Amino acid sequence: MAVHKVTTVFSICLILIHASKLAHSAMDPYKALNIILNPNGTLTRLSIPPQSPPSPDPTLPTPVLSKDLPINKSNHTWARIYLPHQAQDHSPNHKLPLIVFYHGGGFLFYSAASTYFHDFCVRMAHATQSVVVSVDYRLAPEHRLPAAYEDSVEALHWIKASKDRWLRHADYSRCYLMGESAGGNIAYTAGLRAAAEVENLKPLKIEGLMLIQPFFGGTKRSPSEIRLAEDKTIPLPITDLMWNLSLPFGVDRDYEYSNPTVHGGDKILDGIKVLGWRVAVFGCEGDPLVDRERELVKLLQQKGVHVAGKFYEGGRHGIFVGDPSMSVHVFNHLKTLY
Repeated sequence: MAVHKVTTVFSICLILIHASKLAHSAMDPYKALNIILNPNGTLTRLSIPPQSPPSPDPTLPTPVLSKDLPINKSNHTWARIYLPHQAQDHSPNHKLPLIVFYHGGGFLFYSAASTYFHDFCVRMAHATQSVVVSVDYRLAPEHRLPAAYEDSVEALHWIKASKDRWLRHADYSRCYLMGESAGGNIAYTAGLRAAAEVENLKPLKIEGLMLIQPFFGGTKRSPSEIRLAEDKTIPLPITDLMWNLSLPFGVDRDYEYSNPTVHGGDKILDGIKVLGWRVAVFGCEGDPLVDRERELVKLLQQKGVHVAGKFYEGGRHGIFVGDPSMSVHVFNHLKTLY
């Protein structure tokens, strides 16, 4: 167990160690992220975070089972499904809430198999007694946005049509989209797209969004970005590069994918109000993105969307996934929605 914890901490800090080397001087974000941009526009990622295999064997004494299933073989997208072990002892009529989770990583890193996110999904499935579907989407810059959004909506249609026996334990009328960091951005945008086609997703019914420190930006620096410009977790040169490598060619950070407040927000937000979705946005004062998150909460409030801003003192970007004591805040709020 001690070795596993050390490995997980190493996974969390792979990028952070590099990013902190030149904190008080001009930094090369490529070196900080330990990546090489190739002439053909692909990335060589020199640091690969630890991966965890699924645990599908019901004879093992694990509180949560997990397995991988393909979504779109052409795009190499897939999902890892998490099922609380005791769900198999319940009758087919006993259904569990369904959480569709999108991992973070600046659109450039990680997968649904990364230990950092795998451990979080295991804890969440167990703590909230939910079926969790963690989506592995295509990464930038090999596949720039909107590829990740398209994959994420496709995953919803795949869930809707799936005959997998584990998903029979899920209550499709109690579905929540959740994501952390870039995954929070994806959950928000996938939610907008899903709200525009709710009839096509039935019997899957989305009840709300859980956005954990969602990754948003803009061309004008926010006060928290200025205050925490030399933050060692996600300094500005790092976030700028992530946007440069993930946004469509020819747009800036005030594009709708990165700045949800442009043009007064997406018109489909009026539809989300009518649908009665409940939205929660988690953030902390030690995160340079916190003011972006507050702006999103304000926008949703202005649109009449039922939104809760859950902001905490101190902390850092990634703390709600990386620190189990902070994950509890997410899990507890989620349980109030059920």
